[in-house]
Amino acid sequence: MDVWYTLLSFIAFSFLGMFLVFCFITLTMVLGKSIGDPDYAPVKGTVFSQLFYFSTLHDYHAQVAKTHPTFRLLAPEQSEVYTIDPRNIEHVLKTNFDKYSKGKYNQDIITDLFGEGIFVVDGDKWRQQRKLASYEFSTRVLRDYSCSVFRRNAAKLVRVVSEFSHQGRAFDMQDMLMRCTLDSIFKVGFGTELNCLEGSSKEGSEFMKAFDESNALTYWRYVDPFWRLKRFLNIGCEATLKRNVKIIDDFVHEVIKTRKAQLEVQQKSNVKQDILSRFLMESRKNQKTMTDQYLRDIILNFMIAGKDTSANTLSWFFYMLSKNPLIEEKISQEVKDVTCSHESEPSIEEFVTKITDDTLDKMHYLHAALTETLRLYPAVPVDGRTSEAPDILPDGYKLKKGDGLYYLAYGMGRMSSIWGEDAEEFRPERWLNNGIFQPESPFKFVAFHAGPRICLGKDFAYRQMKIVAMALVRFFRFKLANGTQHVTYRVMFTLHMDKGLPLCAIPRS
Repeated sequence: MDVWYTLLSFIAFSFLGMFLVFCFITLTMVLGKSIGDPDYAPVKGTVFSQLFYFSTLHDYHAQVAKTHPTFRLLAPEQSEVYTIDPRNIEHVLKTNFDKYSKGKYNQDIITDLFGEGIFVVDGDKWRQQRKLASYEFSTRVLRDYSCSVFRRNAAKLVRVVSEFSHQGRAFDMQDMLMRCTLDSIFKVGFGTELNCLEGSSKEGSEFMKAFDESNALTYWRYVDPFWRLKRFLNIGCEATLKRNVKIIDDFVHEVIKTRKAQLEVQQKSNVKQDILSRFLMESRKNQKTMTDQYLRDIILNFMIAGKDTSANTLSWFFYMLSKNPLIEEKISQEVKDVTCSHESEPSIEEFVTKITDDTLDKMHYLHAALTETLRLYPAVPVDGRTSEAPDILPDGYKLKKGDGLYYLAYGMGRMSSIWGEDAEEFRPERWLNNGIFQPESPFKFVAFHAGPRICLGKDFAYRQMKIVAMALVRFFRFKLANGTQHVTYRVMFTLHMDKGLPLCAIPRS
């Protein structure tokens, strides 16, 4: 009897404690937030009220933005301002760049997973990583090396899809693309052969699963008022996150250890083709700051940039092609024209050798179709900064110190005020002028961020996506395995498809 009484008392006090915490959080959210003041963006709820719309969060944001292009959600210590106005985005990402940072609110949420990598840090650490990465991405060595890796893995992917096609079986295209891009980023970025696509790396598959789950669980913190308490007690989703991060850490530290040993053997060679090797060389000069833990953080940040963004975009791209067969045929024809492969059926090895820098540059319609995919399905659907001082946005709304300013890339792609009445249509032609690709302002098309922190890997990503797309479209037509299936996203930092993308591949004869 005493045991039951003690247990019930503990549960009652726990619920009372959580209720008091919730009341305190609610009180702090409304105090000093200038609610109703027309100088500040209109309040449309709290960050925690997003829980009710979480499964369709980006569409919810877009719907609010159609009537309120700039609006606020209240958080315990600050306001979170959301905008689709390109003027505000340019103001924050470029004009007043030095007055904005990642912010403690965001860093507290994401540091357990991403540590002190380039997407989390500001100041000297950001400049150090940016400088090294900028040099690496600009080298001819990396461009040539990455192209050879992308071609090799694209050929592997074609062979894997061919097996499913011959057997008449549907397959999860998103899973295949995730494995393909993971293999590529580990080889190009870290000099490691993962072989995840061929299914021979159990550790790689476990790492990929743990990372994707951690991505979603970390994003959940934005709507969970009790995540800190759960982390402290190590219960629920926070306990799951901790286990996943342990799997990630063990795997990445083993990659670092292996690469260090390889470099010791290869120390006479001055050509270091992968990105990790350059950071390891830097760590020899500055061992105090460039620790293994810091290298782990750098690796994970580059990995989410190299794996998730490309694989997610390609997944939505093939989803769009399966719904728009005429566009798929236009791309197929462009591939044949540019690679001069009309007459005969080339082997995959013969075909990928035709994919050179010159042929990639001529693929204007494919480039437009990938860009149109990113307009509607941006790899990072929401991103932003935190104000380090009071500010006034170009649309007239004020920000207080500590307020967040987030731009809704997913919502922006659906705004007729930005893209015209056909904004929600998939139309690659909007990017072409006399058949030549024409870019838009990066503050209107924000898929690769903008300003001083614009994505260094933009060309790298397009290169990988074009090579994979060309190889697959040259050999197959694609259709949805279930023509009535509604494909949607899973809410996380990147625009991941929920439950994958089941496709059927029909060989081109």
